[in-house]
Amino acid sequence: MRILRALFRPVALAALLVSGTAASGSASHAAEARKVIVDDDGSGIAEWMLLQAPNVDVLGITILSGDVWRDEGVAHALRAVEIAHRTDVPVLRGAVYPLLNSEKLTDRWEALYGKLVWKGAWMKKWVEPTVQSTPPYHAPDVVPHLPEGDPTIKASDEPAVMFMIRKVHEFPGQVTIVATGPMTDLALAQRLDPSFASLAKELVYMGGSLNPQQVRPDVAAAQFAREFANSPRREFNFRFDPEAASIVLRAPWRHIVAVPADPSTATELTPEFLHKLAAANPAFAGTISKREPGFPLWDEIAAAVWLDPSLITRSEELYVDVNSQFGAGYGDTLSWTPGYQPDLDEQRETVVRTIDAPKLEAFITSLLARPLPNLSPK
Repeated sequence: MRILRALFRPVALAALLVSGTAASGSASHAAEARKVIVDDDGSGIAEWMLLQAPNVDVLGITILSGDVWRDEGVAHALRAVEIAHRTDVPVLRGAVYPLLNSEKLTDRWEALYGKLVWKGAWMKKWVEPTVQSTPPYHAPDVVPHLPEGDPTIKASDEPAVMFMIRKVHEFPGQVTIVATGPMTDLALAQRLDPSFASLAKELVYMGGSLNPQQVRPDVAAAQFAREFANSPRREFNFRFDPEAASIVLRAPWRHIVAVPADPSTATELTPEFLHKLAAANPAFAGTISKREPGFPLWDEIAAAVWLDPSLITRSEELYVDVNSQFGAGYGDTLSWTPGYQPDLDEQRETVVRTIDAPKLEAFITSLLARPLPNLSPK
């Protein structure tokens, strides 16, 4: 407890920011490289896209609980940087639990208001039959063996939140945060250091849902459509930690790009696309061949539109927040066109509504096909 209290003292925080600057652990790139921190609840193709992209400096990958528990997500991220020959990029541990929400509260909510389609790390079984397998349910500190192989490297000892704060102070106005999981880490960073959001260059996040519609005709697309058919404003990243998402979306970011569930319905990790990705680069082929098909490209869209905004075919400017009242709409997305917002520090966002799906697939393939760096793989 003494250590935790010290971390929250302003003097100790300043000392951490200064003393940690020399040990960045990031790759040495040209001065014009775009700096990014990836905050995710696992690791996969989206991280590889950013690691492979030219003129991009991935300062670190921070992992928190969401789709899987944090420690399992950390293992996936460590293995991902090994496979990509990017062990120079640190992987850091973030939040294990949401700010207030919990598995027991979620069970209570379901008893009152109905079943959720997806519960991430709390998921025990599907409500209806589905072609997607159910991840094995386990305790937060259990890390199962990974299908892509277990990592041989270790995560950084620096807490993810302190790393993010340190980096935006080290590179003010230069660091993009690409957040593709729940927003617990970002909320903690903002509460610990109120200048965090304003020091970052921008926030690009995957989260929320406005009014997604089924686009693809296949079985997997129809089954994923069950999630928004009757609850179009519900999306997992916001629902897992609504309080954190609300804190983050009210923070004074310079620029926000939101990728809700809406554009993902035109995309799918089909067997054909997986085969194409595996053929693009033998370094990734083994892992990609083990990927389960049928999932939309949620996180990949967020990474892609940051790298190439021309992939966006329709967007709009909205003010966005999250319902954090424990009722039937807990975790639902709230949005307003400019002028209609309640003006409780909601921020104006560029919200991506549709993307060019064929161009997205070609873009992902081209990034993964790039040669890996000469760093020695582990």
